Amino acid sequence: MSELIANRKHRQEILKGIIRDIHGGADVEEIKERFAELLDQVGPAEIGEIEQALINEGMPVEEIQRLCDVHVAVFKESLDKQLAAAPAEEPMEDPLTDLKESNKRLETLVEQIRGVVDQITAAEAGSDLQALVQQWEAKHQELLKVDQHYSKKENVLFPYLERYGISGPPMVMWGKHDEVRAALKEVTKVIEQAKQGAAASQLAVEIGNIVLPALNDVAEMIYKEENILFPLSVETFTRDEWREIAAQFKDPLATVYKGREEADSAEVGTSGGIDLEVGVLTPEQLNLLFSHLPVDITFVDDKDEVAFFSHGPDRIFERSRAAIGRKVQLCHPPSSMGVVEQILDDFKSGRRDVAEFWIPMKDMLVHIRYFAVRDSAGKYRGTLEVTQNIAEIKKITGEKRIYDYES
Repeated sequence: MSELIANRKHRQEILKGIIRDIHGGADVEEIKERFAELLDQVGPAEIGEIEQALINEGMPVEEIQRLCDVHVAVFKESLDKQLAAAPAEEPMEDPLTDLKESNKRLETLVEQIRGVVDQITAAEAGSDLQALVQQWEAKHQELLKVDQHYSKKENVLFPYLERYGISGPPMVMWGKHDEVRAALKEVTKVIEQAKQGAAASQLAVEIGNIVLPALNDVAEMIYKEENILFPLSVETFTRDEWREIAAQFKDPLATVYKGREEADSAEVGTSGGIDLEVGVLTPEQLNLLFSHLPVDITFVDDKDEVAFFSHGPDRIFERSRAAIGRKVQLCHPPSSMGVVEQILDDFKSGRRDVAEFWIPMKDMLVHIRYFAVRDSAGKYRGTLEVTQNIAEIKKITGEKRIYDYES
């Protein structure tokens, strides 16, 4: 057994060296030829382990994200061979089946959009393109729903991987999600130009430079999911965890824990309420109170773990039950992780007590505030996040007193 472990460790050291060589500019085809026999032994889980190990050793997530498509190109032949040789599997658990069905729809959309934009590119000067543009816009709106697909991974699947110490590959993938989201926003702008009557020659340039690369990015993500993320998840999660994941894909607050009501009633004792600093509330009242707040709140404890979040009907940023106990740094895209770390460090050191930001989103203006939570002795106990759509509030002028209430 020790010999097998040693061989595996030796193989992984070679594979890490290969990744470092790629980042140093080595020729991918030469590497594939030189290490063909070794690469044939590499499976999805090991690819994740290699990326995680490189991050643990100090390679920036952004650097792995920058070249992760090249990594996949190196291992692609090996993964494809293993997939072709694998025995027929039993039907997948619900959450994986759901994501795979979503990928089939995305693949179809990508190919349909390619067909439409190819027609636009091939059109003669002066052609009326509006019928094609309308088809394109309708299919693009469907493709934008890929954001929901990515959110399921970010808010449910990734936290479960993190429980096993697999945080690097999800961080890299989340960064790629954000790149796809940004690319599809640029495609939306190209479609707007097309609707305004942009010339076929101009559209052909935009399609080549913006649209086709975005479609390729979506297709590449599908490959990464099907051949790396999903097999890694199958190897990692227990049957009970799959049940929890399936439930949370359908309802972010779903749980499979039993006896919660009994635990709650035991906790509050015979009085039926929880003694607060001012007043007494039952767990039901507390849940109702938090779910009716006109703001979203999240509490992160002094270990940087998400301990609580409110869940009203109009929550702005999605949360799932899987977030509870998750390191807050991992609840944000890799691009903002450094800022999150800085805010927490400033709060813990006492340099700051508040940090706030505002972001336009669709028809909203989202105001996000972070507050350092300290006890009566001034000791840092956690961070409170408060998020609110202030678009309507900004429109308020003059005054409206309680006497103006309309019955």
